[in-house]
Amino acid sequence: MQLPLQITFRHMEKSDAMEAAIRKRAEQLDQFHEKIMSCRVVVEPHSKHKHKGNLFCIHINLKTPGKELAVSRESDMHQAHEDAYVAVRDAFDALRRQLEDHARRQKGKVKTHETPPHGKIIQLVPEEDFGRIETPLGREIYFHRNSLLNGDFDKLEIGTEVRFAEEEGEQGPKATSVSLIGKHHIVG
Repeated sequence: MQLPLQITFRHMEKSDAMEAAIRKRAEQLDQFHEKIMSCRVVVEPHSKHKHKGNLFCIHINLKTPGKELAVSRESDMHQAHEDAYVAVRDAFDALRRQLEDHARRQKGKVKTHETPPHGKIIQLVPEEDFGRIETPLGREIYFHRNSLLNGDFDKLEIGTEVRFAEEEGEQGPKATSVSLIGKHHIVG
């Protein structure tokens, strides 16, 4: 962490043991992101709750280059947060998950779902049982009548949008399975 950890106890006595627990949790965050700039933690009892014991609110603000993360263990308070250490654990666990997600996004390790190969039919030769598909990048892919799934080859039209699986054939790329894209399907 580039700046010293800031810990504030509001409406309660400072606790050295609680401060030590918070420092330990904050130090562990460095293993999830190498460029943490600052971290502020506020611990306070939740005074508005009518319950036998105090519930504790934990607020954490953490800054990294380009992103500020915040956690507040106030909105989902439950009886376990009568123990300030449990509230601190839950808040830091939530912050750790956010920090891990942020680090993955920065490193480009976020799962993305590739758009399946797609295109439009540009040629149909029914007497020879084949057609051609043009991809958005202008490539032409051959397909045979038998490659069409859930459709009638004889009812296909030029311009029909399709998805396909591709493999290299003897005379170039060919679609091994072709399926029609519905009217409401958006291709990314």
